[in-house]
Amino acid sequence: MTATTTESSTDTPVLDAVRTHTASENPSSFLTLNSGNSVFTVPDADGVVVYRRTGRHAVQLGGPFVAEQDYGTLLEAFRQYVRDEGLALVGVQLQRTDAERYARLGFTVNQVGASWAVGLAEFTLRGTRFMQLRNKISRAHRNGLQIQEVAAADVQDAIAAIDRAWLGSKGGAQQLEFLVGQIGGPAQEHRRLFTGTIDGAPVAYISYSPVYGSRAGWMHDLSRRVPEGSPGLMEAINAHAIEVFRTEGVEWLHFGFTPFTGLDASHELDGHSAAFQWLMHALWAEGAALYPAQTQLSYKQKWAPDVLIPEYVAFDGPQASLPGFAHVFRACNAF
Repeated sequence: MTATTTESSTDTPVLDAVRTHTASENPSSFLTLNSGNSVFTVPDADGVVVYRRTGRHAVQLGGPFVAEQDYGTLLEAFRQYVRDEGLALVGVQLQRTDAERYARLGFTVNQVGASWAVGLAEFTLRGTRFMQLRNKISRAHRNGLQIQEVAAADVQDAIAAIDRAWLGSKGGAQQLEFLVGQIGGPAQEHRRLFTGTIDGAPVAYISYSPVYGSRAGWMHDLSRRVPEGSPGLMEAINAHAIEVFRTEGVEWLHFGFTPFTGLDASHELDGHSAAFQWLMHALWAEGAALYPAQTQLSYKQKWAPDVLIPEYVAFDGPQASLPGFAHVFRACNAF
């Protein structure tokens, strides 16, 4: 068996795996192509496990992206590899089918949040439910917003300027990694980037990543805006992108994973940790300093998502591990 670190490329086994092995229906599967991820494979299994090592933990992104007949082989091999390395395994953004399999193997599995998706076939911003959203979009356009789909290589300086302003407004926060997308690098040709300018100055952007499986489409991924910009910048860019996608026949727009959201007892599996379940609800109510889940969800709910997709965290052992959960955020460069 082998564990290798790979830089994403257009012919990488990781891209082949997430395009081909979609049974888990993971809308964030493209994030496995982020630079800095490690990839685990075994010779007799058709697929990959993607993870990051942080401290004495291996943080796995999603379940194995693997042919059905090789799922157990690859997962058990990776589990043993992690143990042999003296590490503790924690998996995050597992989908329901992954979560059930992990639970049967003795992992402690809890819902950790949810992702959200909008069906585009019948989507419209007409009607009273979207009145406030339309008003914000109109205000951005009245303030001179111009929106374009662009090649990332052509707007590197503009993206960097927006990032500096956005991070500066967050008190010098670090650029998040791992569970959010990137701009640039070998995988960029598979993403799409929409930018907004006012009077020629860059003010906002949204990057979209491809989603595979039965709800194939695009995921509203990395997004930034200048803090002093017009209201409605992100809403206007996303509305523009939606119309582009609809004309192309795209069926789904995903809004990605937000921790601590969409929590419901009906989503939990047998054997879950009641204490960890309580913690997730507490972080939803009071955890804005750790992650602005309520703000993120408020933006997503503006678009009246059709589907809530529960997502899970799995700890290799009979109980949830708070250090393991903390290392998920370390892997994301959150602290």
